[in-house]
Amino acid sequence: SAAGGDAAVFGAALSAAALRLGATTATLWSSRDPDLALANASVYLEAAGHIVVAWIWLRQLLAATGEGDFYDGKRAAAAYFIAYELPKTGPQLDLLDALDRTTLELDPA
Repeated sequence: SAAGGDAAVFGAALSAAALRLGATTATLWSSRDPDLALANASVYLEAAGHIVVAWIWLRQLLAATGEGDFYDGKRAAAAYFIAYELPKTGPQLDLLDALDRTTLELDPA
């Protein structure tokens, strides 16, 4: 990233997560089985949502160029989200990549 510093590190983490989401999406649809692709839709949406929110925090970090508590808070919140929340998408995407059928094969009785 041209911004350098934390923004570059955060941007790299976000880029990796976004690329991974794209690959996972392709994996899910490669089965050509809509039921399987949608079996863990809530997990997919949570992971995608975290990636979008990380992007929003990165944009706020880049805009927080001033001094004072308000700007310090924006930078701290962005750092927190990228460090603590964005990594949660890894295990979620691992589950989705496995094309696990557990939720489809449960006996409703």
